[in-house]
Amino acid sequence: MTENGSASRISRRLDLARLLLFTTFLCVLFYLVAVARVIDVDAVRDLIESTGPVAPLVYVVASAALGAIFVPGTILAAGSGLLFGPLVGTFVTLGATVGTAVIAGLLGQRAGRTSARRLIGARRAGHIDAQIERRGLWAVVGQRFVPGISDALASYVFGAFGIQVWQLAVGAFIGSAPRAFVYTALGASIGDLSAPLAYAAIAVWCVTAILGAVAIHRGYRGWRRRGTGRDAASNADPQHDPAA
Repeated sequence: MTENGSASRISRRLDLARLLLFTTFLCVLFYLVAVARVIDVDAVRDLIESTGPVAPLVYVVASAALGAIFVPGTILAAGSGLLFGPLVGTFVTLGATVGTAVIAGLLGQRAGRTSARRLIGARRAGHIDAQIERRGLWAVVGQRFVPGISDALASYVFGAFGIQVWQLAVGAFIGSAPRAFVYTALGASIGDLSAPLAYAAIAVWCVTAILGAVAIHRGYRGWRRRGTGRDAASNADPQHDPAA
């Protein structure tokens, strides 16, 4: 084995170990914060409320940071509605959501982008860059409409694959707007879930869920069509024809 080949294998192992370590760290953090609930969100909310007129700005910053370490966005958004009402609270929630996307995306870029690109190779990395340039923004928007996926985790992955910060920020703002209103409005209506505002929030949530299901279905069909097209092109290539 040549010296260059040995160095390449060592480099790949280091890159893989780095990505595995980062993934393990995120999984442990997700468990501690989102499952074990080691952070007392109610105490944080009470502390922010005591800051007075600047509480909305403080809540944006604190929620952005908490969201990046996997505190559930539904809890943060509901707290925003409870503290600031449906109107101001929705904008506070959106600001925090964009902040979380930027923080997680930057950390994902810092921790995993270089290693991921080396592992997948220059050709595939170039193809991914081209796809990101054309569709990166709408990939972020689409992910926000899909229920059951952690926005923070998705932002870490997006960052590791090289999606630009502006795409994360704009995509998070556009894609999170419906859910920001839903959870903030429900938080504001916590004392009276029969209020018209609560019914409006539920209606928006249902529409968003339907749009997410449609987006998943269309994305899957598009992926199948592209895969079928590649197979057909491969079969038509004489180099792949056993009789050629």
